This record gives sequence, structure tokens and C-alpha cells, in this order.
Amino acid sequence: MKHAFSLLLLITLWFLPEKVQAQDDMKVEAYDTLNIEKEPIPTTQAGEFSPGRGFDLYKSKMGSLNISVYGLIRYTNHLPATQSFTDHLGRERNVDTRHDIQWHRTFVWASGFFYTPKLRYTISVWGLASTGQTLVFGNMHYQVHKALRIGAGIGPNLGTRSLQGPWPYFMATDRQMAEEAVRPGFTGGFWLTGEPLPRFNYWLFLGNNLSTLGINNTQETRDLTKSASIWWMPTTGEFGPRGGFGDFEQHEKLATRFGASYVYARENRFNDVSNPTPAETQVRLSDGVYLFETGSLAEGVTIRNARYQIGAVDLGLKFKGFHLQTELYLRKLSNFNATGPIPESESEITDDGFYVQASYSIIKKKLDIYGAYSTIRDQFERNPWEVAGGLSFFPSGTRSWRINLHVIRIEKSPAGSTFGYYTAGQSGTTVSLATDILL
Repeated sequence: MKHAFSLLLLITLWFLPEKVQAQDDMKVEAYDTLNIEKEPIPTTQAGEFSPGRGFDLYKSKMGSLNISVYGLIRYTNHLPATQSFTDHLGRERNVDTRHDIQWHRTFVWASGFFYTPKLRYTISVWGLASTGQTLVFGNMHYQVHKALRIGAGIGPNLGTRSLQGPWPYFMATDRQMAEEAVRPGFTGGFWLTGEPLPRFNYWLFLGNNLSTLGINNTQETRDLTKSASIWWMPTTGEFGPRGGFGDFEQHEKLATRFGASYVYARENRFNDVSNPTPAETQVRLSDGVYLFETGSLAEGVTIRNARYQIGAVDLGLKFKGFHLQTELYLRKLSNFNATGPIPESESEITDDGFYVQASYSIIKKKLDIYGAYSTIRDQFERNPWEVAGGLSFFPSGTRSWRINLHVIRIEKSPAGSTFGYYTAGQSGTTVSLATDILL
């Protein structure tokens, strides 16, 4: 690792002096070459950290500042209102159903470049009204070459497609059940990304843990996550803005995208085993139970550490308002360090699953209809699934403002969070009506 960082430093130093002498003459040319006036941030990072076009507050040869905002209001209703489920150890648990109207999520981004258009920054203010959380974070990246961009800050563990750009251009306003159940999250890290061959991209990421949410640096361990993703867009070399879902842009030529992703982590519960509720809440079993909570795999036994691995393959195509997308997952939880014995049958837990979704523009740039199916096949033989569908209306004729009606029929949800549509263990119907803006 030491040699790798030394090599990166040498590469950076090699390229920096190349521009210094001719800096004044080339700044305007470099500005146009990187399309900074035309596109605020090329989306080679997570959509959560990629502003919209925003509003330019300041722009000069030495720097720029753009402000962009995202807001989501959502009504959510889980039916039936009173539910319970039985976990894989035969224990009955209550389902915490929701019926609420929330100003759900807020993002404010300050972004631009400093000194050279190759050095970009994004500072994000994120708020979730349903939990009262507000965070300020950011990242910086330096464009060495089209084949190499060096970045650091808060970024995604690269385990699934939706973490790598599409947000908030999903079919609805959040992810499908199968992905929400097994995906990793965002954390502080360092990454390399680029396009070394025409229409072929890579992304390598080294991070602190699976999700930094609720974890501070005094709780961190010395184990770092490693992840990688590659994708190929052979026919058109693009997949729409942010690589988002839905063919809002009405591709006249078939657009295709093929990708593969992988994450490896030695994850910790990040608080003392005397507390039955873990600080780490990213990893759930297929019955919706937190892996690191006391009693997850055996009564009275707490998992201190576990190996988390996930691999995913995604395929997508767009043509004349039609979009078809699928992603397949394989997740393995193993190498448990526990406070007591756990059943041999649960010493290694493997789940696989997938989603498939399709959409079509009924009225071009105004009204989309979509449907989706997802499932997880697990060794507990619960095999949760969902069928979902809805309509998205774009009043302004742009992606910037959407009104969305989303309906889900779900059985034995393994996913649960305040972010998405799902509550752990839920069976029944979820109805959501939402509107969001990205400016």
C-alpha cells in the first residue's frame, strides 16, 4: 500500500508542472475542454455527490462556485397498519409500519474548481427530516488524464449499480427491495477512476467501512473496505445523464451498458457488545434482522466482526423511450467473531437475488410508466419478493421536477430503513406519492 501511494504521488507531481508555465494561456481552453460551463460535474461519482446544473455564483480563471439543490416531499403508507413477522430463529417481532408525510430529504451542494479546472471540489449538506440528521461532507478530485482521475472524501463502496451515479434518476424516488437489502453504503475513502479505453470505464475505491453514517473515527477499526467496478457502454458510449433509469432522452440509437462490481469488507459492530443494539446498521440478514445485534444468529450471542462480500452484474438498454434494466447480486457473510457459539449451518450465510425493471415514455418528456420485480433467495428459505409499479409525471418537461406515484406489493421484506420504502419484515402493500426537484 505504501508503494502504491508513492506511485500516485509521483504521477500527480509529474503532471502538475506540465501546466504551470503555460497556465495563463491555457486556462480558458482547459475550461472549455472539461465542459465546466456545459456540465457542472461529469458523473463519475455517486449521484448523491453530483450536483445538478445549479446556479453559478462565481466564475473566473482561478476558480468557480456553483450552488445546486435537491428536495423530496413524500407520502408513505404501509398496509396493513398492524403487522408482525417471525424471524429465522422462530421469534415473533413487530413490524414498525409507517403512515406519514415528510419533507424527506435535502441536499445542498457547493461545487466548482480551484486554481485549475482539473482540480474539482464538491461540498454537500445532507439532511433527513425523518431522523433529524444533518451532515456536512465533501470530496475533491484531480483529473490527471481521461484515463485517470484521483479522488478523496466521502464516496460509495462500489457494490451495486445505483451507488455509482443514477440517483436521483431512479424509476421512483428510491431503490428496489433486493438492492436495498444487500447493498453497502458510503464512507470516507480514496479512489481512482477513468476511461482507459473508448467506452470502457473503471473505478477503484479504498474506504473506512461499509457505511460511515452514525460512525465516528473513534469507533473505526484498522480494517479498510476494498471495492471495484467496471462498465462498458459499447453502442453509444453513454447511458443518459447520470446513467439514470428511464429513457427520458428518447435514444434514437440503442444505448447499452454492462457492468460488474465487487466489495470486500471486514466489518465491525462499532460499539461494545454490552449494548445489544449495534452502531453498524448497514448489514441485515434476509429476515430483516441486523447481523450485529445481540441474538441475530443465536440467543444471547453477539457478532463482533464479520466478513462481508458482495458481487453484482448489471445490464441495461435504452431505445426510443423504452428502458430495461436488471442487476444480479451474490452476497456472502462469513468469518464471524462472536461472543459464543453459533449454529454450524449459519457459520457462512449466502444470499443471491436480482431485480428487473422496465419503463416506457407514454408521453415524451412528460409521463413515464414503469414496473419492477425483485427477490432474494436465501438459505433460511424465506425467499422475500416484491412487485412494484408506478407513474412519473414531469410537469416542466425536464428531469428537474417529477411527481411520482409508486405502489409495491411486498412479501417478507429483508430491507428496512428511514431512507427507502421498506420496513424490516413487512408483508403487504406500500403506497407512496412524492415530488422531488433537482436544480
